[in-house]
Amino acid sequence: MLEVAFVAFWLAMAFYVAATVLYGYQVVTRRAVLSWYATFATGAGFLLHTASIGLRSSATDGTELTGANVLVLMAWALVLVYFLVEHLMKVKTYGALLVPAALVMMLIAQVLGVSRGVLADMTPEQAVLLDNWRVGIHVALISFANAGYAIAAAASLMYVLMERQLKARKATKLFSRLPSLAQTERVAWRSVLWAFPLYSAGLILGVLRAIETDVSLWWADIRVLLSGLVWLVFAAYLVLRWRHGWQGRRGAYLLLAGFVLVVALAVVARTIPAGFHVFGL
Repeated sequence: MLEVAFVAFWLAMAFYVAATVLYGYQVVTRRAVLSWYATFATGAGFLLHTASIGLRSSATDGTELTGANVLVLMAWALVLVYFLVEHLMKVKTYGALLVPAALVMMLIAQVLGVSRGVLADMTPEQAVLLDNWRVGIHVALISFANAGYAIAAAASLMYVLMERQLKARKATKLFSRLPSLAQTERVAWRSVLWAFPLYSAGLILGVLRAIETDVSLWWADIRVLLSGLVWLVFAAYLVLRWRHGWQGRRGAYLLLAGFVLVVALAVVARTIPAGFHVFGL
């Protein structure tokens, strides 16, 4: 069964590569048929991605929520959330940024050994920490929230680039094929609006689990500190956007800064083995 999961994993990446190319050409040419093929390739990749996760989980009696496996789950969540955004907002432009982002996460997971079944070297204490339903929900909530933050960052990046072109009066033909500034700002706002509660709930579950298991100095873990900083940045964006009208460029820069912290947290979580989290290599 692991062999079938391995094949499904690589086929999923192949479809994501095809989707990335098709989304890129669709942005450049605005040909409707390319848009359909891009969505089809993404959907096929997502189904194979799902099958790979399910088959590996079945073969190993559950998915170990560490290292490469979490990256695969985060990539899966990103593609799923993007599909929802594409369906609700009727905009396929973001696929040119988000599908390759999912592909990169899967490639990193492959380097870390996900297809070879490489497992984390956990201590008995760390294994106890993971053996609880709260941990699975904690990881799921954080993964979906990060997917929402990624969509907000993609929209914010697009906003900044388009606004610069407008101010410099150097708008190209490609510019006319991109979503409007108002739409990109709206996508960013709505993405954070639903992602932030998920992230908050995920953090609360993680804190409750740490308190429940009486982990000493859990609050001093670098991942916990960075998670708190991420929470503060996106909370500040929501408050400033809602109470003080922070729209446009200022909001976009704040969201990009928040997503940089999300990426930094993901790197730290998988490269520093210190602390009570078990995602380190």
